[in-house]
Amino acid sequence: MTTRSERPAVVAAEAFRTLHGHDPTGIWSAPGRVNLIGEHTDYNDGFVLPFALPHRLAAAGAARADGVLTVATVGSDGRIQQAEPLRVPQLRPGGDLGWVTYPAGVAWVLREQGVDGGADLVLAGDVPTGAGLSSSAALECAVALALLGLAGRDDPDDRARAEIARWAQRAENEFVGVPTGVLDQMASLCCVEGHALFLDVRTGEREQVPFDAAAAGLRVLVVDTRVKHALGDSGYGDRRRGTERAAELLGVEALRDVTPEGLPTALDAVPAKLRPLVRHVVTENERVLRTVELLADGRLVDVGPLLDASHRSLRDDYRVSAPELDLAVDAAREAGALGARMIGGGFGGSAIALVRADGQEAVEDAVTAGFARAGFRAPRIFVAVPAAGAGRE
Repeated sequence: MTTRSERPAVVAAEAFRTLHGHDPTGIWSAPGRVNLIGEHTDYNDGFVLPFALPHRLAAAGAARADGVLTVATVGSDGRIQQAEPLRVPQLRPGGDLGWVTYPAGVAWVLREQGVDGGADLVLAGDVPTGAGLSSSAALECAVALALLGLAGRDDPDDRARAEIARWAQRAENEFVGVPTGVLDQMASLCCVEGHALFLDVRTGEREQVPFDAAAAGLRVLVVDTRVKHALGDSGYGDRRRGTERAAELLGVEALRDVTPEGLPTALDAVPAKLRPLVRHVVTENERVLRTVELLADGRLVDVGPLLDASHRSLRDDYRVSAPELDLAVDAAREAGALGARMIGGGFGGSAIALVRADGQEAVEDAVTAGFARAGFRAPRIFVAVPAAGAGRE
């Protein structure tokens, strides 16, 4: 992650010129995301409601005709790190390529789409890594658009973007080995400025829901606990396998098919250890639907209790929170936040708090002081504003 003042696209272009001695053919970038509500529902065919962040990952690139992929990245100190060149026809899942595994996975997937000529890519970004803000999906989507653009397939329409998101998810699942759903990639590619993206994961239906917290006198604060999470660790996969097993026992395609009215019967039909997982997915889907209704009615203030309920469910039923996340949520609420919850896969990362504009400072101060008292590393806090999705710069 670069912390320099220049935009990631500018940093990537400058580094490309330094490495290759000429301008890149093009620059593509993709954002991180905040998921307003709808956690761990995407791989259960459910509903999600993310919006894109202004923070982006940029890929400056030029095509090669020899099937070789070179990838370099600009670090937070401005230094350029280069990976060993890769031959696209020889890419296979299962190898340990280090940090270049993600772009290599995208190239591997796109090879099946006829994109196999190779490229020189230089990456730079300001999406915080390990913060639950989807830095990996931003990287995948920027690289996918770059490789497609360099192959003459630029400016995808909305339908094509959804397909590219699935390709990027496949790269993460099958090549990198992280069993995530499609929420992050879909948000990075399909969100638009000033809106949250209501996505029905099963059907692929999408609706852009106006979301202007500032106009309502509100702010969405992101509290990056700076506790790194790794979704490749067993906890995330265990939860996913648990929900899939529950769906199998219930005889449904996914937990999306369990209605709130049918929840008590469903809970009786699965082992005790799976009941909290089922309860979370079913109730979280309902919270997403209710949030969309409130936003459509301009009742942003009323979203707060749904955020609180989401966090309690993630903490107590899904059991993916962490002490730092709980502290951030509790401190924000005690300082006047309308609602707060952890976001992302869990086990670290970030929380969000919906606050009144005139109460923002009090909430920030309370969270920071709480972390200091607990002996935790100072959090990074910023206001999240719905931004544009991925595209060519």
